[in-house]
Amino acid sequence: MSCDFAFFILHFALNFTFGTRYILRCGDFSNNYSLFACTWRRIHETGARYMVNCMHEAAYYKKLDGNKVQCLLCPHFCVIAEGERGKCWPRQNIGGRLCATTYGLASSVALDPIEKKPLYHFHPRTNILSLGSLGCNLKCVFCQNYEISQVTAERTIPVEIDDIIKEAKRLGSIGIAYTYNEPLIWFEFVKDCAARVRKAGLFNVLVTNGLVNPGPFDELLPLIDALNIDIKSIEDDFYVKYCGGVLGPILRNTKRAAESAHVEVTNLVIPTLNDKDENFIKLRDWLFDNVGPDIPVHLSRYFPCYKLKIPPTPRETLERAREIFAKKMKYVHLGNV
Repeated sequence: MSCDFAFFILHFALNFTFGTRYILRCGDFSNNYSLFACTWRRIHETGARYMVNCMHEAAYYKKLDGNKVQCLLCPHFCVIAEGERGKCWPRQNIGGRLCATTYGLASSVALDPIEKKPLYHFHPRTNILSLGSLGCNLKCVFCQNYEISQVTAERTIPVEIDDIIKEAKRLGSIGIAYTYNEPLIWFEFVKDCAARVRKAGLFNVLVTNGLVNPGPFDELLPLIDALNIDIKSIEDDFYVKYCGGVLGPILRNTKRAAESAHVEVTNLVIPTLNDKDENFIKLRDWLFDNVGPDIPVHLSRYFPCYKLKIPPTPRETLERAREIFAKKMKYVHLGNV
């Protein structure tokens, strides 16, 4: 067994034993997330300064003059100069090629209850092996996983797809969930892993913000069995101001996903930002009209995190939101309460 995979097993066993997710942190006992110093020789540090070769070329980009490239994966359409990274962080221009620098690198691994994704109506009371990497194509000021999504920490370990599948089977996992940071910017690895997971008879689950272009989304979707899509607001202004993104592609992808896979939607309810009755009514009506009354809705309680310090969502607000959604939607759940 390689040092890398031995570390993966030990790290995973601690997650399984203590029922929580441990973000990989190496050599820093002062960090609250640290379990132990990493001593394995081949632990990878994924900062830009270490990326001197393009180990895995990215999909969905075009080359431009002056050794620039334009990424075509998501609606940002980043134009990236040589040596620079796109908005999402993992996709880097190295020598005039767009490279998927986090291919096969995991920041977070855990065996989670499927309900934690959250998916309440897809194989309930089962567990799923969950993987995350680094980066995100949104910049939400309230991000709950900002250390890995906004890359304030850059430590990862390499993972092999065959090893992931073997562990999933050994531990009785129903499949693999791509989660914690934004999996759609991990596109190349997720697609390769999902194809082999499907071939092994396991399920693929995507926990995503939904912000990706139609081409890559439609390419990946046939491999995905279930999704939780995070619709943060039904107002485009909210996405522009607080997330650095746009709403339209997310709604398109939610509707498209519901045509071929099991979909549940999460809405993080933030006081004063998206908690008015008209916000709930507009989102409810869009879901009812476009994906139907059977799609489960998770109304999640906000807590202060990252750059946003608004007080937590009152329980009464969530109860009011549930009453509004329940007038048209069959399955409405409260989260983080």
